[in-house]
Amino acid sequence: MNIQQLMLKSSFIPLFFTLSGKSKMPKVAALCTTPNFYAQVTPSVRENASTRSSTTISPASAYIHLPFCRKRCHYCDFPIVALGSSSYQTDDDPRVRNYVELLCREISATKSEFGADRPLETVFFGGGTPSLVPPRLVSSILDVLRLKFGLAKDAEISIEMDPGTFDAKKMEDLMKLDVNRVSLGVQAFQEELLKACGRAHGVHEVYEAIEIIKSCGLKNWSMDLISSLPHQAAEMWEESLRLTIEAQPTHVSVYDLQVEEDTKFGMLYKPGEFPLPSETDSAGFYRMASRALAEGGYNHYEISSYCKDGFECKHNSTYWKNSPFYGFGLGAASYLGGLRFSRPRKLKEYTNYVHNLEKGMVDCHGDNDVDAKDMAMDIVMLSLRTSSGLDLQSFGKAYGGHLVHSLCRSYQPYIKSGHVVCLDEQRRALTVDECNDLLLSEDDNLRELRHIRLGDPDGFLLSNELISLAFRVISP
Repeated sequence: MNIQQLMLKSSFIPLFFTLSGKSKMPKVAALCTTPNFYAQVTPSVRENASTRSSTTISPASAYIHLPFCRKRCHYCDFPIVALGSSSYQTDDDPRVRNYVELLCREISATKSEFGADRPLETVFFGGGTPSLVPPRLVSSILDVLRLKFGLAKDAEISIEMDPGTFDAKKMEDLMKLDVNRVSLGVQAFQEELLKACGRAHGVHEVYEAIEIIKSCGLKNWSMDLISSLPHQAAEMWEESLRLTIEAQPTHVSVYDLQVEEDTKFGMLYKPGEFPLPSETDSAGFYRMASRALAEGGYNHYEISSYCKDGFECKHNSTYWKNSPFYGFGLGAASYLGGLRFSRPRKLKEYTNYVHNLEKGMVDCHGDNDVDAKDMAMDIVMLSLRTSSGLDLQSFGKAYGGHLVHSLCRSYQPYIKSGHVVCLDEQRRALTVDECNDLLLSEDDNLRELRHIRLGDPDGFLLSNELISLAFRVISP
């Protein structure tokens, strides 16, 4: 799973992240081939915890969308190209070759107005099933990125891989290209759940994939799991968590199923109705994951992400810090010049987009006319997804101490209940009485109150309400 799919509308959203009312994801504009289109769109986010606008920061991350899958899973509404369930060797598949050529043309034609002094520090190949793409074609993409933007010597280069789509040779060939991180799409350890989801792999392929990764000596690898699947019982979820911990990936992502209309699940099921677990059961799955993974030595550093010490996903952290990034390929989203925008989701329209980009007919850059309330709301929303939380001092410098004071006061009932945690400069958790005393003060600076974060797991479970409350304070 990659967080690009969160930046757009995806079938999976980390638990209870869907917001209502004033709540929103960062703005993503549809692409247009006329330069003046973007003048009509209000950009949204700037870099978190900084008074510098993201329009002045050179992007250091690139997301590459490789849309190929053997078949479409029952929950999937991502932009993909289904090659056929028997597809494994894709070296000579013209659909793959032609797409990669088109993708490389897009990268080459992209105008960089941010200078070339900062090479890419992270590259993430997402999909789709990128492990279906031959390593030689992955190499050609990396060559174009290196030529266009440069690649840092120690760059984190991640690729999503599905069980049953790679062997040891392919893994070794990718590692020779400096791919140093793998995200393995396991989803479940029960054969019946994998079949019910329309997954192209079974449990046997899961164990084979884990063994291949370990035998090749790759240390930095993640495992994706999905909760709240149809007919998924608590015992099944507990087993998946236990087997994940036994496999010892250095990173685990846990997603809650979000049923989308235009999917097979969307036609078969209604949220909250059997055979889907209830909201209470889904919350129980989340608490179970938080507890089991903590006991297994994983840090819960983001609402849906857990890792061993030092193995946070650097690429995904780009999103949570509101840093700018490039996105390339079918349906991919970028954040440049203060504007988030996405490419077409259909291959024909994407082909036309690349053609127009090469002719200079596409403007992919925002300007400095950034709405302060939008920026503040996006910073709060993304910061509260992480264990680091919201840096109140930097937020106050950018938007005023009075807003910080009002925001913290609105959270007082949740501070008392433990859903919101206040931290001092040393990240010591303040007591409820200490927080109340600070908030009774007329001093808007609140120097002793440095961060607020959501409690784990119950604060994260209540994130919808807490983020919506913050939005009402920022934009009454």
